Amino acid sequence: MDLPEAIDCCLKLKGAEETTPFGPEALVYKVGGKMFALGAFRNEVGEMNLKCDPERALELRDRYEGITPGYHMSKKHWNTVRLDGSVPGALVREMIGDSYALVVAGMTRKQREGLKG
Repeated sequence: MDLPEAIDCCLKLKGAEETTPFGPEALVYKVGGKMFALGAFRNEVGEMNLKCDPERALELRDRYEGITPGYHMSKKHWNTVRLDGSVPGALVREMIGDSYALVVAGMTRKQREGLKG
């Protein structure tokens, strides 16, 4: 999976929006005003920062060379995924969904219900 495919995956999620609060080189994906992904190119390769359960974050970092602690993010709650083919596309899609779900879970019930309608 490359960066454009990961971006497409983010934008297919209910209520997801793309913003550029850090400038045009960093694409931020939010749901309900809260960030669940940040995509950018670093050293010519696409990368995406994704929120992750802290224990799973460590497991994934141990298992995949292309998953590292979140670049410019909380190292406990965020991973950076290198989109160079070193991490299977199915896992990247799963991680995007998990990141989105973690953010949605932190919303109020009213905000979550707003995503359904």
